[in-house]
Amino acid sequence: MNLDYLNDRQKEAVLYGDGPLLILAGAGSGKTSVLTARVAYLIKERSVDPRSIVAITFTNKAAKEMKDRIIKEVGSVGYSIQISTFHSFGLRIIKENHNLLGYDRNFTILDSDDSLTVIKKILKELNIDSKRCNPKFIKNRISSCKNEMITPDKYKAFVNDEVSDIIYKVYKKYQETLLRNNSLDFDDLLVKPIELFTKHPDVLASYQEMFKYIFIDEYQDTNEVQYIFSKMLSAKYKNICVVGDDAQSIYSFRGANFKNILNFEKDYKDAKVILLEQNYRSTKTILNAANSVIKNNVQKKDKNLWTENEDGEKIKYVRALDEKDEASFVTKEVKNLRSEGVSLDDIAVLYRTNAQSRTIEEGFLNSNIPYKIVGAYAFYSRKEIKDLLAYLKLIYNPKDDVSLTRVINYPKRGIGPKTIDNLSMDAVLNDTSMFDVIKSGKELAFKNMILEMKEKSEELSLTETIDMVLLKSGIKSDLESEHTLEADIRLENLEEFKSITKTFEEESGIASLEDFLNEVSLVSDVNDEKNDNTPKVTLMTIHSVKGLEFSYVFVIGMEENIFPHVNSVEEGSLEEERRLCYVAITRAKKKLYLVNALRRMLFGRSSVNMPSRFINEIDKKYIDMPQKKENVIDSVKIDKSKMFNEDNGLKPGDNVVHDTYGQGVVVNVDKSIVTIAFKGQGIKKLMKNHKSIKKV
Repeated sequence: MNLDYLNDRQKEAVLYGDGPLLILAGAGSGKTSVLTARVAYLIKERSVDPRSIVAITFTNKAAKEMKDRIIKEVGSVGYSIQISTFHSFGLRIIKENHNLLGYDRNFTILDSDDSLTVIKKILKELNIDSKRCNPKFIKNRISSCKNEMITPDKYKAFVNDEVSDIIYKVYKKYQETLLRNNSLDFDDLLVKPIELFTKHPDVLASYQEMFKYIFIDEYQDTNEVQYIFSKMLSAKYKNICVVGDDAQSIYSFRGANFKNILNFEKDYKDAKVILLEQNYRSTKTILNAANSVIKNNVQKKDKNLWTENEDGEKIKYVRALDEKDEASFVTKEVKNLRSEGVSLDDIAVLYRTNAQSRTIEEGFLNSNIPYKIVGAYAFYSRKEIKDLLAYLKLIYNPKDDVSLTRVINYPKRGIGPKTIDNLSMDAVLNDTSMFDVIKSGKELAFKNMILEMKEKSEELSLTETIDMVLLKSGIKSDLESEHTLEADIRLENLEEFKSITKTFEEESGIASLEDFLNEVSLVSDVNDEKNDNTPKVTLMTIHSVKGLEFSYVFVIGMEENIFPHVNSVEEGSLEEERRLCYVAITRAKKKLYLVNALRRMLFGRSSVNMPSRFINEIDKKYIDMPQKKENVIDSVKIDKSKMFNEDNGLKPGDNVVHDTYGQGVVVNVDKSIVTIAFKGQGIKKLMKNHKSIKKV
């Protein structure tokens, strides 16, 4: 078997004999090639039966890629190898032993929505109002318990308040229901094999004989149940080879425990550890920058990535004035790269939170730069943003049946499809809107809520209107009660929407819901991405980019409280944020840009931010630092103050002139909003003290 394409450390890993093996594979060090070659070596050179090998990874895509590469190397015998995700492997074991676990062979597997339906049914049976304890929150807690191997009986010991008592009761009944219905949920696919192995040691022994060689990819991403499963299966022969990188462990929010890889040598006393430190992806400069950041972590395995690649360009660090200036720089630089012949497919813009993509998207749209969002929808296409816009449109125009249909039962308020169909039919028969035909029931309460918000919006600024809608509609409390990562992201996006209204008010002085909705429709009315081959810039969170690489990488929002995220600083998870930074840096092959803003409007709040501590951790010889701009903070504050008067003393009947709309007469003044009738332009609502309005 020819291994000449491998370096010395890679060959050592491939040729290692029996026993536990930890391959610490740095970013871009060719770990997949090593894993594939080692499996092929066992089969071709050591005559290991392919059926005694199991290779486990985390996604179906990764499993398929691994299988394809191994089959290409060893031929059709590769089909006999168990190459799959943890869950697929668990399913196989359950199917082969269903009777011992108390299930019929024709058991079903519940998806996430099915599990939620069962939990809602149980809450109803227990006469528990779902508003007291959100079903999605309960589902998330049950899933966490299963992945930590905490049964309902074990969880009972943690009951210390009403919420935990509800979770215990629902969890217990949920498990009973699943067994009675001959069903399993996704988490059971790992929990049940461990339960089987624990209760039936003879079954465990048979699988230990069956699978004498165990390979686990991305070992740093294993959680408690995956860790226990792997340890039990490998306990007899200890021919376990795990591949991973503690410096790329960034999924603790999913239950991953990077200490599993740190403790491998404690779990397997005679383990061989091989470091793959030669990087084939990035320039020396980029690698040295990554090393200088990650060395600040205390909990880590010591390794130092190096490469024979060229030194490359210095890292470009840009300190923008605000988020629009940041987007402007990225847009301009992408244009320059494209003009130099760089394909847009080779460019990525990375950010810590999804909400940060908005200004970049707008910059690209205005400059006709094709882009794609990976792992999330474009900002205005996200469900929560569409829901909020539907409320705003309905407040502005109650006759908007499309918007009404979208939100009349969101958040859920007991208005079912049949009621909505009846309203639609009545509206057609009476030649009017659905809103107009509402006369009674829960839908009348909804109608009155919209009318109340419509009346109050007349006195509020756009940003205040957003706050009112999020509060009165129940959207905010509904998402907060879920206590899930998905809900938190949606809340962040809704908060970021206030940045749009705030900027709109500050720059134009316009507070009219009509003008704002018109403006937003021009930005959001973008065709969905087509399945074409047009090169596009990739926009994605740093969590989503793991495993990918690009020639040119922009990391935006490199500011304290954004990256590192404020929660990580408060909750003591700074080292994971630093690992996240390490991942971001090592995605770049040729050139890396680190960008931040002095002043940023995010989640509707404007703040002056310090540069991320991670920038200061990079050795200055690898980074192109900008010239200091003296008194930039003061100039930013002055710029903002220039937009507004302290109080222009406007009152009804005053004649005014506006920079855009011309001459007009003040019709009404209310708090921060002034209503003005302009000649030939109609009635407009404006921010009362905006500099664009002058008395005449």
